[in-house]
Order: sequence, then structure tokens, then C-alpha cells
Amino acid sequence: MPNVEASPAVSIEYETFGDPSDPAVLLVMGFGAQMIAWHKNFCRALAERGRYVIRYDNRDCGLSTKFDEHPVDMGRFINAVSSGHISSALAMVPYTLQDMADDGLGLLTALGIERAHVVGSSMGGMIAQTMAISHPARVLTLTSMMSSTGEPDCGQPSAEAQAVLFSPKPPDREGYIAAAESELVWSSKRYGNPELLRELAAESYDRAYYPAGVGRQLGAMILGGSRADALRRLRVPTLVIHGLDDTLIDPSGGKRTADLVPGARLLLLPGMSGVHREVAGHGPGVRRLRGTHAGDGRVTSVEIVGQRATSPFVRTSRRRRRPRRAREHHRHPGRPVVYTAHTANGNASFYRDAN
Repeated sequence: MPNVEASPAVSIEYETFGDPSDPAVLLVMGFGAQMIAWHKNFCRALAERGRYVIRYDNRDCGLSTKFDEHPVDMGRFINAVSSGHISSALAMVPYTLQDMADDGLGLLTALGIERAHVVGSSMGGMIAQTMAISHPARVLTLTSMMSSTGEPDCGQPSAEAQAVLFSPKPPDREGYIAAAESELVWSSKRYGNPELLRELAAESYDRAYYPAGVGRQLGAMILGGSRADALRRLRVPTLVIHGLDDTLIDPSGGKRTADLVPGARLLLLPGMSGVHREVAGHGPGVRRLRGTHAGDGRVTSVEIVGQRATSPFVRTSRRRRRPRRAREHHRHPGRPVVYTAHTANGNASFYRDAN
């Protein structure tokens, strides 16, 4: 995979899919996760439908630049933040969310791309929001998935999810893979799949095991502060997606994001948690997949037997003449559920049982 200098002294590992002359979709992954968490089959499917898809490793993760010369003592850092000594905490962390956003924009620049659809998941959603806030002219559309606003009173993890998040993982390959199952705590109650978690953990470990970067990314995320005022002023077409089973970033984070951004659409998915993995059509209960792996990227509409929440920047399906605008939607009990995902490249559907 190629590597470019996206910011001063920062090289970013990336991979592209499709024709560079097509509209670009930049996929921004979350906290501690490598770009491979965006499923390759999904990226290929988007490209086949006429989009130039770019996934990349954030700094301090995967095969991008590491900041080994800046170790972070997480105990001291958390104590400093908890005690209100923000200046001391800032001195411990070598970069900010804005720096991480500049990496993504710098990657676009290096690829000769002026504007792109930007899709961010979890911390990647925070980075994507920061891109749109700081350089709105470069962001065609923003999709913030399972993310939040940086405000302390929304989008917080449950105590159980937080305990798993902050628990060190075993350094050996076998232990690391086995520990991935603990992430079921924030997975969908219905679609959580330990086999998929182990599969991603194995691939991530073999590609670039690097736990040292997690503390620095966490520091950047915590010290990013509230984006509420900036989101109120944002004038980029925005879709917010959140799974209602999410315990790592409470759905209140997605709801608050959509409330703040003028004209934003909110898509709440019942029975889902980490949308980019679970709606991919790999989980149990999915009977048939058509088109692409809906949900791995910029999902902008879900149709549930007679109801739809649509995005303001994607053409709606002709299956319903007068699509009903809805800020939240839930399935109809006892009837088959049809999800139609309008991604950055077009439509994709999958079907599952209602029960």
C-alpha cells in the first residue's frame, strides 16, 4: 500500500479503490483502529458503483507515522485532566484532533483531490467533524457515525464499556485475539459476532500491532473539547448515524450532533451498535445481501417497510413517491424488514427477519 507525507513529518499509509476521476469518498477510522476496519469488500463495492474510495491509517496507528518519542503516562494524564490541570495534560500529548484532521486533508491534497465526501466512525467521526469545521469548502458532505460532539454530558460510555476500553490487551498474538471478544460489551445485542471480532483482531495484529499509540490518540480525543458552537455554525450537508445498542458512545452523542448541525439528518438504527461492522451483511440473521455491504461507509438512508429517513444530499429512491422525513425510525414488529442503504455510490439493500 502507498504512503505519502500528508502533514509536516507525518506520513500516512492509505489505500484507494476505483477510478481517481470519480467523486472521492474519504473513510476515517476510529480510536486505535486501522484502516482495515473499513471492510475491503465494501470499499470495492463503492468503487464499482462510481466512487473513488480512500481509506487510511490515522497517525500513531497501523503503518502511518508513530510518535514513539512522546510516551504518554496515562495515569498521570488522566489525573491531570480529572484535576483540571489542562495545561499539564496538553503538554503530555504531542498532537490534537485538528492535527489528525489535517492529516486526512493533507492526504487528499497529496492525491490531488480538492473536495471529498468525508465519512468518520467513532473517533473518526470527531476527526471528520473537525475537517468540516476547519475546512468546509473541502467537504462535500459529512457523515458522522457512532460519534459525538466532545461535550461531557452526552455520548459517554457505560461503565462496563469504559472498563473494557481502558483494559490493556495481552501482547501475545493468541491472547490479543482472544481478548477481542471482550468488545462484545459494546456490540449489537443481536448481531454481535465474536468470530468477526477475532478475525479483525488477528488481521490487525499481524499487520501492525502497536498499542503505544492508543494513549496519544485518546489524549487528543479527550483534549479536543466541545465542538458544539462550531457545529452550530456548520453549513455542510450532514448525516448522523448511530446504533441504539451502542454502549461505547451513547446514542445521545449522535442525537446531540444532529441537533446542533443545521439541517442535519439523524439515522438511529435499532439493534445496532458499531454500525460500520454490523450492518455489513456478515452477521447472523441476514438472509440476503444485494448490491454492497450496506453500512460500512457513508450510509445515508435506511428504509423500513413504509418509513425512511433520507439524507439531504443523496437522491431518494423511487420506491416511495413521497418520502417521509423522519428524525428517528424504528422497525414495525412482526413484519419483514427491508433496509435500503443509500451510500456515497448509490443504493444497496439487505433483508432480514423482523424477529
